[in-house]
Amino acid sequence: MLVHSRKSRWALWALFLVLFLPLFALPLLVVLGASFSTHWSSVLPSGLTTANYRAATRGEALQALTTSLVTAVAASLLALAVGTWAALAAAALKPRWRKVLDTLFVLPVAVPSVVVGLSVLVAFSQPPLLLNGTRWIVIIAHTVLVTAFAHQSVSAALTRLDPAFEQAAASLGARPSYVLWRVRLPLLLPSLTAAAGLCFALSMGELSATMMLYPPDWTPLPVLIYAATDRGALFTGSAVAVVLMTATLLVLFAVSRVRTRASYR
Repeated sequence: MLVHSRKSRWALWALFLVLFLPLFALPLLVVLGASFSTHWSSVLPSGLTTANYRAATRGEALQALTTSLVTAVAASLLALAVGTWAALAAAALKPRWRKVLDTLFVLPVAVPSVVVGLSVLVAFSQPPLLLNGTRWIVIIAHTVLVTAFAHQSVSAALTRLDPAFEQAAASLGARPSYVLWRVRLPLLLPSLTAAAGLCFALSMGELSATMMLYPPDWTPLPVLIYAATDRGALFTGSAVAVVLMTATLLVLFAVSRVRTRASYR
């Protein structure tokens, strides 16, 4: 922090708390409080209970959590593979064509996600790729939406790589495939894990495109939360939302541990 006065530092911290608490922390705390409540008392939820979590961790909610985890993991792995491959390929292109490729990958996140959902629905509702009504159309839509973040993360990491490592391996007679798998990708591992975590978190919370595509037997958790709050089950929906946040944070924590170990290799 480029502030040397103690009073200025305290003023900045106070400003941070004034902005952070009402904008970020307070809404999450309200959801957490509502998940343990049965009704509202004035402006705060009240009536302590754990029944909401019993409903949020079994039956339909548990199946929806499994659906979200499977969808997010599959979409993250596919996005990481496609985004990494495209970033490696773009590194060998001229700057003009590299910008064109970057634009194509960023395009799905430059438009509303509901537009992406509609595009995927139209594209995969007729032969030869008839995926409408299956889980695969949801996974494809999530992959399209998060691949841009994987591509951008790996592309930025490639620009920071020291080419001396690859040049040294090539000078010792290593084949290009060996240099890729044993030199370049290990150096990119921290960025790859960070990209995977970001893609996973975005997929876990995706709702707009999913609402247009999900079949009845493949209902992700955000859709269940929306349905619960829409029919007035606000407190059960809050508990399900807390379960969603907890599951996402646990996976991100595990990914961060892998990333930390990769950084010290």
